[in-house]
Amino acid sequence: MDLGITGKWALVCAASKGLGLGCAQALAAEGANLVITARGAEALQAAAAALRASNPAIEVRAVAGDITTAEGRAAALAACPQVDILVNNAGGPPTGDFRDWDRAAWIAALDANMLTPIELMKAVVDPMMARGFGRIVNITSAAVKAPIDILGLSNGARSGLTGFVAGLSRTTVARNVTINNLLPGPFETERLARTLEGAAQASGLTTAQVMAQRALKNPAGRFGTPAEFGAACAFLCGAQAGYITGQNLLMDGGAYPGTF
Repeated sequence: MDLGITGKWALVCAASKGLGLGCAQALAAEGANLVITARGAEALQAAAAALRASNPAIEVRAVAGDITTAEGRAAALAACPQVDILVNNAGGPPTGDFRDWDRAAWIAALDANMLTPIELMKAVVDPMMARGFGRIVNITSAAVKAPIDILGLSNGARSGLTGFVAGLSRTTVARNVTINNLLPGPFETERLARTLEGAAQASGLTTAQVMAQRALKNPAGRFGTPAEFGAACAFLCGAQAGYITGQNLLMDGGAYPGTF
């Protein structure tokens, strides 16, 4: 299927590795030009080089910086001639007990996982509507659908973003600008490995062993891959997805046990 986004410009946040990189790779394969961001300059440049090699017909610009800051957002937006596609992504806040989180911890979580995506949407949505095309995908978390107690900071911040998107997305779709959320469950990423390190230490097993055990408990018998996550993102960014907006697509291998 030709998604109809050849030559479009996509801004993909936190795209040096993991799910963000998976999205950038899928968009590159569809012929979209890219501006990718991340805090780690070395990993970002390596990702940019690989993306250019994967499709020499596209342009790839790498902007190192912290997208959760005003300066980081301004630099990323300035590097993009026009934002036709926006993929919002930022690392999740730390796990823990809510009794240990002070106001600063909550503000940091809200800045990264709610307010930053909103600021980026604010910057691009009106120009998108004026041009008659725009696709915004927010990478959130399966915890929005099925909250996890130790992910309280993420549950709160990402749920706030979800509510905001539910309202905004209905006001833009008539101008062919859609806004949707992708909710990843367990995927093969460095973040998942870090999350399971504590469980590995407590059990006396290696992180790889714990990950293998957890993977088998998923109905799919495995974790998801960044490539299949990216493919879903690319479809939502495609011309054919203009009738899909305000939705929360859960990708968790069937782990969520509910009907709705």
